[in-house]
Amino acid sequence: MNMPDNLTELLEPVIAITRDAGDAIMAIYQKDFSIYEKSDDSPLTEADLAAHKIIVQRLAEISDYPILSEESANIDWQERKDWQTYWLVDPLDGTKEFIKKNGEFTVNIALIHQGKAILGVVTAPAINQIYAGVLDGPCFKELEDKSRTELNPVSVDSAEQLKIVGSRSHQSPEIKGFLEALGKPSELVAMGSSLKLCMVAEGKAHLYPRLGPTSEWDTAAAHAVVNAAGGKVTVMTQNENGVWQDSGVELLYNQKESVLNPYFLVSA
Repeated sequence: MNMPDNLTELLEPVIAITRDAGDAIMAIYQKDFSIYEKSDDSPLTEADLAAHKIIVQRLAEISDYPILSEESANIDWQERKDWQTYWLVDPLDGTKEFIKKNGEFTVNIALIHQGKAILGVVTAPAINQIYAGVLDGPCFKELEDKSRTELNPVSVDSAEQLKIVGSRSHQSPEIKGFLEALGKPSELVAMGSSLKLCMVAEGKAHLYPRLGPTSEWDTAAAHAVVNAAGGKVTVMTQNENGVWQDSGVELLYNQKESVLNPYFLVSA
């Protein structure tokens, strides 16, 4: 199956869908709540499902591609293994950020073709930011005033000090080992959800090494933005000394029954 030829035409409708899903989340987010787990009637679950419903309904109106969402993750491998082109959706990424009310949660829609993330929109409704990109097409960040700026990643080679996107809570020994092997001083830039990948896409950080579990819907939309900006997301492997390093092999989607990603590196 050939690459969809109307990718750029799909981008604006997908942005509109993420905006509406974000509005549905914000209506719940702005209520007074305290919730610590995802029970069936929690505000978190309510927001997740409200966004999911809008996204699935509206994507079906603009294309015939199948949809895999975190909220409908039970689609059998036998069914989806033959999918050439499909939507990969995380209606609400950044549950900790949602609960902490720090605004760093996102709505994520990606279009995958033959394993590659070719279109992606990441919308952070609480901070009014949208990252969007199409492979070999437009790639930008949109702010609250609807102004758009092109995304340009910054290469590691040109940097004297590296900005590394990481977790607020802890730096693992694996990450420390990886950073030491780079041989350059580095500072940690904390960010939540799929916005971590977007930090590299817009040149606010040089690298995002992820040596922990993620699912395919967590990364796909932001991965497409990184690709469109000229960056890359590659699989990490361990060398003979047990140090994690970049394999140079692109992270792909829907290649296996498990929807868990291998460890990966986002770079310019």
